[in-house]
Amino acid sequence: MDETTVDAKAAPETGAADSCHGTAGTTAKHGYSPRKDEHLKRLRRVEGQVRGLQRMVTEDEYCIDVLTQVSAATKALQAFALSMLEEHLAHCVAHAVEQGGPEADAKVKEASQAIARLVRS
Repeated sequence: MDETTVDAKAAPETGAADSCHGTAGTTAKHGYSPRKDEHLKRLRRVEGQVRGLQRMVTEDEYCIDVLTQVSAATKALQAFALSMLEEHLAHCVAHAVEQGGPEADAKVKEASQAIARLVRS
């Protein structure tokens, strides 16, 4: 698991850490913004699953039952990640491609790297 951990504080290679479109100081929303409440609800559900796992370990639940719940939490996070990726491609990458130039290439490369990380996990 350690090899797939990504430092959340590290800025993307493209330098586009300030906004989806890579322009510092803009008020542009990210592709996921219209569904933010839905995403937060989904993440709270995953958080609950992880708390349930902690409880199961504390209460010495059967190993296979714990592993079953780990699998469920993992699948939920993967579904969330795919949703975020889809929105990033449809919004951020599509916008960069419309604009063309080096930012488009950088956004495509950034998305490819994100996909590679998801596939490895």
